[in-house]
Amino acid sequence: MKAPIIRSTARPPVTVRVFKQRLSSTPRGARLARRLALSELHSWGIPYGTDVSDAVGAVVAELAANAVTHGRVPGRDFALRLELAPGRVRIEVADSRSGPPCPPAPGAVRPPRPFDERGRGFVLVDALADRWEVLDREPPGKTVRAEVDLPEWIDVPGSK
Repeated sequence: MKAPIIRSTARPPVTVRVFKQRLSSTPRGARLARRLALSELHSWGIPYGTDVSDAVGAVVAELAANAVTHGRVPGRDFALRLELAPGRVRIEVADSRSGPPCPPAPGAVRPPRPFDERGRGFVLVDALADRWEVLDREPPGKTVRAEVDLPEWIDVPGSK
């Protein structure tokens, strides 16, 4: 007797839209990353000024600022990647510096003391992103990946 064929009815996640851009590791590049992200979200049907747009914009701004401030290697750019999939927006910012100082792991973010002039970036990322992680990458460097969940009212084309 032959074993029955079991067919899965679950569909794998589908990426609907992807945006990738390399940017100069300068303050201007970091500002441009945020503006490009917000423009791309708007073109994907996530309007300016919504909670999702504001959260993604703030996360991109913080990760891009960290990439140009702490992850900068002279002559190397940083990369921004956005992915829209059913139920979420994924943000990835990759730079060329590896090794310490490395961003804290999710759950290990400590709030700064009241008069500290730095240290609020990952507190914001931790508060605004539903999930995030730090990944090593090849060639040397790291990628910080964060995800913001989409509310049900945002209809992602091709997700049904």
